[in-house]
Amino acid sequence: MEYIVKTSNLSKHFGKEVAVEGLNMNIKKGDIYGFLGPNGAGKTTTIRMLLGLMKPASGSIHIFGQDIKQHRKNILARVGSLVENPSYYPHLTAYENLEALRKIIGVPKKRIYEVVETVRLTEVADKKVKGFSLGMKQRLGIAMSLLNQPQLLILDEPMNGLDPSGIIEIRELIKRLPEEFGITVLVSSHLLSEIDQMATTVGIVTKGKMIFQDSIEAMRTLAGHTISIQVNHAEQAWRLLLAKGMKVEHENDFITLQESSNEMVAETVRLLVQANLSIYRVEEEKRSLEDIFLSMTREDSAV
Repeated sequence: MEYIVKTSNLSKHFGKEVAVEGLNMNIKKGDIYGFLGPNGAGKTTTIRMLLGLMKPASGSIHIFGQDIKQHRKNILARVGSLVENPSYYPHLTAYENLEALRKIIGVPKKRIYEVVETVRLTEVADKKVKGFSLGMKQRLGIAMSLLNQPQLLILDEPMNGLDPSGIIEIRELIKRLPEEFGITVLVSSHLLSEIDQMATTVGIVTKGKMIFQDSIEAMRTLAGHTISIQVNHAEQAWRLLLAKGMKVEHENDFITLQESSNEMVAETVRLLVQANLSIYRVEEEKRSLEDIFLSMTREDSAV
């Protein structure tokens, strides 16, 4: 399997404060990797180390299979990034901002037209940036990070401060990058709802530690769902079902099935009816991804 980014036991301390601890990150080619965690969890520190802006206390970083310590310049020539707010000249047009950067990095002029088209700013390319909405400024920032035709794009909280339409614009842009341009994307956020709608893989970090790393589907499977049944004698129903070898819990008037296939629900109802118990209600309870995220980060904080 080809990993674009691979960190091993990555750690960073600021005095006695641990910012990142033993972080193992694996990002596959073509992934949209959602780097998720509460504010202050160590996401930006990790990103700064990936970009060579900060030296790790210990551990290693390999990008494109090369160690960043030895091949920093070579690696960063193939990486685009937007960390915190994009820097631009407000009195210049979008085109002029891109031209200024193009001269520094030395790419052909046609790249400006290509990136402007990619981020869908063609119609306003000749307008001054100071008149842009926050979403347009963010898209310009992404256009600037795409000028050098990167194979890896690192975006730190790109939705911060955007209104709903700006969030949708950036989300749709990010989703197109791997398919249309073969770019692998690392996008950090403290909001699961954003990551859920675009990421293929999720890494959850809290207090500098990676506590979950897998596909978004694996996280959805974790969310799962349960069936709650309200009955007139919950304890009697609970004992009956336990005796039949079912995984079941009870609280107040409800019993909860841990396994919730259609066959299991039908069998449970049949057994309860046979035992002359009154069934008042059968409900499906879905655990949201947000619940999973919050319980993961809470559990780790409680340790």
